[in-house]
Amino acid sequence: MNIDKKNIAIVGVGLIGGSLALQCKKKGISNHVVGIDNNPLHAEQAIALHLVDEMLSMEDAISKSDVILVAIPVDSMITLVPKILDLIDQQIVIDLGSTKSLLIDKVKGHPKRSQFVAAHPMWGTEYSGPTAAVEGAFEDKSVIICDAQDSSDEAIAYAKLLFGNLNMRIFEMDAHDHDLHAAYVSHISHITSFALANTVLEKEKEDSAIFEMASAGFESTVRLAKSSPDMWTPILKQNKDNILDVLNEHIMQLRKFKSCLEKENWEYLHELMEKANQIRRIIH
Repeated sequence: MNIDKKNIAIVGVGLIGGSLALQCKKKGISNHVVGIDNNPLHAEQAIALHLVDEMLSMEDAISKSDVILVAIPVDSMITLVPKILDLIDQQIVIDLGSTKSLLIDKVKGHPKRSQFVAAHPMWGTEYSGPTAAVEGAFEDKSVIICDAQDSSDEAIAYAKLLFGNLNMRIFEMDAHDHDLHAAYVSHISHITSFALANTVLEKEKEDSAIFEMASAGFESTVRLAKSSPDMWTPILKQNKDNILDVLNEHIMQLRKFKSCLEKENWEYLHELMEKANQIRRIIH
């Protein structure tokens, strides 16, 4: 897909923003990538790692850019995105946060709302900061564009070209539906991982035993527990109601396994695991 090269500003040059900067340069999506970050160390690292061409203030970056991509924690999004919309002229603004409803409600009615696209690339790792940026990120991953009908045709067309050139699979979804499904397939996974890590740290007092005996299964399950609390606390806060719903179901499922073990109900235990195997139909 051909895409007009535009000057791009990336607010937040951590894992998502830094990886996006790398890909925009590698794929020729932009000739000039500007970074904005209020963390001086991150700003220094982004330049040293050649993630961006320069670091500027918000006002200067916006004045020099055609597109502003926002990749910061979702609590900061609520405050910052409306301020960015206040500053733009003809630019397009695309956010990359993990929750959508609260932000979209916040910008509803803004005079520049049509120049804003709410998007969620379904990719990430347990690491954070500019040093976590990954070349080749987003390849063959999904991206959800929410409430596209409230964005201009031009803004949506550019967003789809951008994500298409990153080789992402593009889907459109209502913001409230997005947050519900994100709770089921993403947010609960992080809570489970954090809880499992705390369980093991509480019960297993020998670090060496954890290190020596941790299998690939344990490592893959607990990997997300290394994720940044600064990023995930606001996500869980904003999507609290949906997460509580899926968390209650998850706790009920855990109680079923617990009951099987307590009552030595091996037949039902086998049935529970057999039912879980049906996930193979969806995830190979």
